[in-house]
Amino acid sequence: MKKINLKIGTLSVLVSLCTFSVSADTLLIHAGKMLVGVEQAVKQQQTIVIKNDKITAIEAGYLTKEQLNLTDATIIDLKNQMVLPGLIDMHVHLTFERDTKRNPHQWLTEYEADDALRSLKYLKRTVDAGFTSVRDLGSRYQVIFPLKRAIERGDIPGPRIFAAGDMITPTGGHADMHGYRRDVSQAIGGGLGVCNGADDCTRAVRDVIKSGADVIKITATGGVLSNTAAGVNQQFTDDELTAIVNTAHHLGRPVTAHAHGTEGIKAALRAGVDSIEHGSFLDIDTVKLFKKQDAYLIPTLLAGATVKQEVLENPNMPKAIADKVEFVAPKMEASFKLALKNKVKIAFGTDSGVSKHGDNAKEFELLVNYGMTPKEAIKSATVEAAKLLGQSEHLGDLSVGKQADIISVNMNVLDNISELRNVRFVMKGGDVLKQ
Repeated sequence: MKKINLKIGTLSVLVSLCTFSVSADTLLIHAGKMLVGVEQAVKQQQTIVIKNDKITAIEAGYLTKEQLNLTDATIIDLKNQMVLPGLIDMHVHLTFERDTKRNPHQWLTEYEADDALRSLKYLKRTVDAGFTSVRDLGSRYQVIFPLKRAIERGDIPGPRIFAAGDMITPTGGHADMHGYRRDVSQAIGGGLGVCNGADDCTRAVRDVIKSGADVIKITATGGVLSNTAAGVNQQFTDDELTAIVNTAHHLGRPVTAHAHGTEGIKAALRAGVDSIEHGSFLDIDTVKLFKKQDAYLIPTLLAGATVKQEVLENPNMPKAIADKVEFVAPKMEASFKLALKNKVKIAFGTDSGVSKHGDNAKEFELLVNYGMTPKEAIKSATVEAAKLLGQSEHLGDLSVGKQADIISVNMNVLDNISELRNVRFVMKGGDVLKQ
């Protein structure tokens, strides 16, 4: 049975426990237009048959239960809509969101439960925006894995989560703590993933996987938003990078690398990472390495645009961060265009949490403005993202046997990519979450 909207006092502010009750085990979606299959061919007037959590048939025309020889079925009328696969964002941070007005010392007064409760609205905004699966690349393991499990149990609404948990970082690296007295930062620390030397980094990867990690996220270079004037160049040694990647791969986990500076990107690729986040400073040799290693780029253009705007509006931004924003943000467009021109594999990712959760679709507009076709941009968030997740058998397109992750919009998004900002209908695994 599908889930029902419940409002129980003030709890409804925190959790809207999903959606529509239907008596039939089978759902029929009548789609006016839809992107079908891996190649995402546009077809008109289709009927999608959904049993439990999977697509069991796709038929031409608007068919009834009688025509399909079904004893019972509920019809969802999307005849005036364009239907697409559920979208996948490969780089989010679901347990926080940048807020220039927030008390910077808030973390000193709160517990993990505060982060979890605050995250409920971020989860809801994300799935309402049509993103039925996400890869969370850096949230405390005490928070993100309980949230993931709660969604899987159906306790709270949200996207399907593939999570890294704590990031792997060297002491003083991008994912370590900065800007506080040494004794304070040592007491809180950078989590399970702080490591130094190849052996210690092997230990850190094992520890993070033990905590529940689906993917290993490493900070191969400095970061823009860490409050230290350490630049955005390589931070791990080559030996450390190799130890991290080998350990993760031996334990069946892919590795993605936060990487801005050119040499740090190259070092991470040579070590065998599966993808690069940001990739702000690419050159032609870096592009060749991407292709040699068969690695993906997740460009996170929205993050660059967001922090560039924040520099103009936030006088309290630390100088160490503001200087790096001014240096890095303008380079992201040129690097993306170089990667696109040279046919580097690209998967969709926003770095939401830097930008606002629920605004994920703004990334599509930047991808198209910088040279992708609308269909290429959508494929980066469906077919290509599913490949990088290792989930192509289950996610990424509308074909028989796949999970019933389905969204719709009013207009043909191939004519107007901005329409993806206005998702009207969301189904995840056969459950209607928004209509």
